[in-house]
Amino acid sequence: VQLQASGGGLVQAGGSLRLSCTASGGTVSSYAMGWFRQTPGKEREFVATISWSGGSTYYADSVKGRFTISRVNAKNTLYLQMNRLEPEDTAVYYCAADSHIDVLPQMFSFWGQGTQVTVSS
Repeated sequence: VQLQASGGGLVQAGGSLRLSCTASGGTVSSYAMGWFRQTPGKEREFVATISWSGGSTYYADSVKGRFTISRVNAKNTLYLQMNRLEPEDTAVYYCAADSHIDVLPQMFSFWGQGTQVTVSS
């Protein structure tokens, strides 16, 4: 399974972006999926994760109430709606998939290439 993340860009603080992650080479409908982010010199950190059905979601405290993770299995696509963006949200965002829902990046086997999100103050 290959994952392709897109939708990043430059936005002012308080603005919104929607990231997408499309899978190819197989279906991810039975996989849990997640979003992680990383800034230079720091470890990759958990943002949000969703179960295969979409029935369970978990968020990092730093994004709870501002970000929403969702998926459309028929389109093999994962989304991250990001509202009220803050400069601290600036990072490369990665999507990931695996058979079980988790918040640890090392538990995910499949990764997208990342998309840059930059929030200006």
